[in-house]
Amino acid sequence: MPKFVELWVYLSATPLFGLTATLVVYVLAQAAYAKLHQAPWANPVLWTVVVLAAGLLVSGVPYPTYFAGAQFIHFLQGPAVVALAWPLWQRRAELRQRWARLLLAALAGGAAASGSAVLLAWAFGLPADVTLSLVPKSVTAPVAMGIAEKIGGIPALAAVFAVITGLVGALAGKYLFDAMRVPTTQSGWAARGFALGTAAHGIGAARALQVNAGAGAYAALALGLQVVLASLLMPFLVPLLFRLF
Repeated sequence: MPKFVELWVYLSATPLFGLTATLVVYVLAQAAYAKLHQAPWANPVLWTVVVLAAGLLVSGVPYPTYFAGAQFIHFLQGPAVVALAWPLWQRRAELRQRWARLLLAALAGGAAASGSAVLLAWAFGLPADVTLSLVPKSVTAPVAMGIAEKIGGIPALAAVFAVITGLVGALAGKYLFDAMRVPTTQSGWAARGFALGTAAHGIGAARALQVNAGAGAYAALALGLQVVLASLLMPFLVPLLFRLF
């Protein structure tokens, strides 16, 4: 026991702590996820966040100390997103045939995601900066932070909203699609994946990829489209709409 305490004190005081804690907790969460037959509620990202947050609160380790080591994993998010292009390359022929419909679906889905968030924020009387932070909630967190800064929101809050949105999508997507009777055929998996990538960005795409390769490919496509469309349109349209209404 004394040796364990000495090890904990050493790790918590060095950048190695964040990296070690994140990897250990995620590996355990992933093992439990596989053991539970990939049940949506056992999502390893969700439980890794919960366990790490609880651990930092209980131990009193400051977040900057944790992130000093965990930032290496944060850096790998970029290459991981780029790697999602491979399933799309394998389906490039069918994407060329469907590009117009997919683009329209991405525009409609992005507008619905942002519009519904704004309407709910107005209904509950949230402050303007919080409402603006909700606008890019369905875009992956790093991009959502940049968009929020451009339109007058709070970048840190936008990141929180984006992560929560992704987790909710990953947890609830299967049940919602089943309730809507979206089939598990080839086209059905494509629809499920595209919807999940549109609404729940990278976390939703990761969940789709775990369930079905086709769903994962279309989720990655939806994620990429939302990043491009939101980055181009939101900084221009959102301030204009807020001035009008």
